[in-house]
Amino acid sequence: AEHQHVRYNPLRDDWVLVSAHRVKRPWQGQLEKPPPEDVPRWDPKNPLCPGATRANGEVPPGTEGPGLPCLPLPAFIPSLTRQVNPNYEGTFVFPNDFPALQPDAPEPDDSDHPLFRAAPAQGVCKVMCFHPWSDLTLPLMSLPEIRAVIDAWAELATELGASYPWVQIFENKGAMMGCSNPHPHCQVWASSFLPNEACLEDRTQRQHLSQHGVPMLLEYAEQEACRKERLVVENADWLVVVPYWAMWPYQTLLLPRRHVCRLQDLSDSEKDSLASIMQRLLIKYDNLFEVSFPYSMGWHGAPTGAFLEQDCRHWQLHAHYYPPLLRSATVRKFMVGYEMLAQAQRDLTPEQAAERLRSLPEVHYKKRAE
Repeated sequence: AEHQHVRYNPLRDDWVLVSAHRVKRPWQGQLEKPPPEDVPRWDPKNPLCPGATRANGEVPPGTEGPGLPCLPLPAFIPSLTRQVNPNYEGTFVFPNDFPALQPDAPEPDDSDHPLFRAAPAQGVCKVMCFHPWSDLTLPLMSLPEIRAVIDAWAELATELGASYPWVQIFENKGAMMGCSNPHPHCQVWASSFLPNEACLEDRTQRQHLSQHGVPMLLEYAEQEACRKERLVVENADWLVVVPYWAMWPYQTLLLPRRHVCRLQDLSDSEKDSLASIMQRLLIKYDNLFEVSFPYSMGWHGAPTGAFLEQDCRHWQLHAHYYPPLLRSATVRKFMVGYEMLAQAQRDLTPEQAAERLRSLPEVHYKKRAE
C-alpha cells in the first residue's frame, strides 16, 4: 500500500505500475465539470427521446414535413427522410444513424507491401435506449427496468451473433467518457472480425485452460470470493471486484460464479440477480462522489458467428467497468505520458479502491431524503 510495485494482468498479458503514494500529491491540473443535475425528463430536441426527430432526420427547407408543401429537392441535395422515434415506454433499439461499421462496405485493395496491410471490415451498429426518461440512469431505474435492459442485450447478442463473430455491447456514461447525449443508452456494434481486445482475451484464456485445466476467470472469481479484500458486492450468482490488476482508479470486473460463456446463456434467475448486482454497484459508484458517475463499460463473452460451432470453453462471460474519476467529481485520472509510452499506472491500490466502494451505502444519495 505504501511502495510502488508492478502487477501482472493475465487477461491482457501485460503489467500495471501501482504507485499508491502518488495520490497524496497536490493537484493543480484540469478540473472537470460535474454532470448536470437538471436534465429535462423529455426534450423534443433530444434525438433519443420518444417522439423526437433523430439526429439524421433534418429536413432541408422546402421539403416535406408537418405543415410544409412537398417540393422537389435540388439535384445537389440528397433525399432525406424524417426519422421520428416511436413513443416507446421501455427499451428502444434502432440502427445507429452514424455507424462506424456498415454491412456492405467494399473490400480494400490488395497491398503491395507487408507494412501496408488492410483487411475487410463489415458490420452493424445499433443504439439502445434504456428508458424513455432522459433524467434516469441505470442506478435510478427499477429492477424490472434493468432486467428489461439485460433481456434486450441478450436478444441483440443472439440476433447479431447469428451472423457476426463479435458483438460488442458497451455504454459510455457521461460527457467525460465521450457520451454526446445524456439520455440513458448504450451501443451495440457487431463486426465481421474479432477486435484487438477480443483476440487478446481469447488467446490468454485459451492458454490458461490448456495449462491449468480450468477457465481463467472462473478460477479468478473463486479466488476473489475467498480472499474478499478486493470484493465490492456479491450475491448468489455474481460478484464484483476491483481486479488485482486494475488500471483505472475505481475499475471493476463483474463475474458470474458459474461457468457461462455468453450473455445469452444466462438463466432467468441469473438475469434477475444480474439486475440486482448492477444496481448495487452503480449506486455505490454514484455515492462515491455524490454525482452521476461517468464510466465506460462493456460485455466480453465467447465469440459468435462461426465460433458458435467451435469449442469456446476457455471463455468466461464478464463485464468491465472503466470509470475515470480519481479524487473527486472534478479530478480524473489521465492515461497520458508514461501510460501511453510505457505502461499503465495507477495512484491507489485496488484493495484501497475496493474498501472505499465496499463501505459505501447502497441507498442512492438522491433517494436518502425519501
